[in-house]
Amino acid sequence: MPQPAADRPVIVILTGCTASGKSGLAHRLALDFGAEILSVDSMKVYREMDIGTAKPSPTERRAAPHHLIDVVDPSESFSAARFVELADRAVADVHRRGRLTVADGGTILYLRTFTEGLFEGPASDPAIRQRLREEADALGLEVLHDRLRHADPQAADRIHRNDLKRILRALEVHELTGRPISSLQQQFGQLRDDYRMLFVGLSHDRERLNRRINARVRQMMAQGFLDEAERLFRREPPLSEQARQALGYAELFAHLAGRCDLETAVEKIKINTRRFAKSQRTWFRRMPHIEWFSVADDQEPLSRLDPIKRRIEVFLKEP
Repeated sequence: MPQPAADRPVIVILTGCTASGKSGLAHRLALDFGAEILSVDSMKVYREMDIGTAKPSPTERRAAPHHLIDVVDPSESFSAARFVELADRAVADVHRRGRLTVADGGTILYLRTFTEGLFEGPASDPAIRQRLREEADALGLEVLHDRLRHADPQAADRIHRNDLKRILRALEVHELTGRPISSLQQQFGQLRDDYRMLFVGLSHDRERLNRRINARVRQMMAQGFLDEAERLFRREPPLSEQARQALGYAELFAHLAGRCDLETAVEKIKINTRRFAKSQRTWFRRMPHIEWFSVADDQEPLSRLDPIKRRIEVFLKEP
C-alpha cells in the first residue's frame, strides 16, 4: 500500500552514461536546492580508489553532503543488497531533516536494485559456480563473457567483460533455469512506491561522449592515476576481487603485472570505457521513466541546468 505523498522521501535521480557530466550537474543541483547527494556507484564506495572512480573533490564534498562514498575498505566485498540497505538508511536520514536527495546514478545494477527492489533469483549452486570459476581461470574471462553473449545477449551488453562475479552469476542462473537472467529481471522490475522519484537523464551524441571519455582518461592519468593504481596493486591486505576488476584499475594492474606496456593499458581503458557506455545506453533504453535532456555538441552538461531545475520545481509541487 503506497504511503501518503507527504510521508514519502523525494528523490531526484540524475543518470546518464559514464563521463556524461552528471556528477557535476548533481553537485550544482544539490547547491541550488539545498539537497544532499546519494552516490549510486559500485566503486566509489571503496576508500583509496579516488582518481580512477572520479570521486568528487574534498571541496565539493564539503559544499554539499555526499552519501555512500568511502564506506568500505577495498579489501572487502560489497553487494547490491548492502548498497540498498545503506542507501535506504541515508535517504531516510535526509528526509527526516526535511531535505531533498539527489541520486547521482551510474551503476545500472545498483540503480535498478535501489529503485525497483532486489532480484535474488535461484539459490546459488556451489558445484556450478566452482566449475565456472575454474573455466574462467583456465580459459580467461573473455571466453565466459562470449558464452554469456550467446546465451543472454542483453545481460552481456550490460555486464562488463571484467566483471567476474556478475558473469558467473548470469551463466549460473541460465544453467539452473534454462532462461536468461535478463528476462527474469525484466519480469521482476517495478518501481518501488515508498519513494517519490523523478528520473532525469543527460544524453550526448555517441561521438561526443567518446571524446569526453578519452579526455577524462587523459585527465585521470595526468592527476596521478598510475601512482594510485600502483599503491593499490601492492596493497596489503590485497584488494577484493570486485575492486581488482574495476574499470581502469584492471587495465593498469595488467600493466603493473608486466602483461602490457602503459600505452596499451591506457588505450584499453578508453576502449573498455566506451564499451561500458554502450552497454549503459542499451540498458537505459529499457527504462522508459527516464526524462532525457540532450546536450548539444557545442554545449557543456551544465547548459541543461536551468531546464532540469524547472522540471524538478514542477515535480516538487506535484501531489
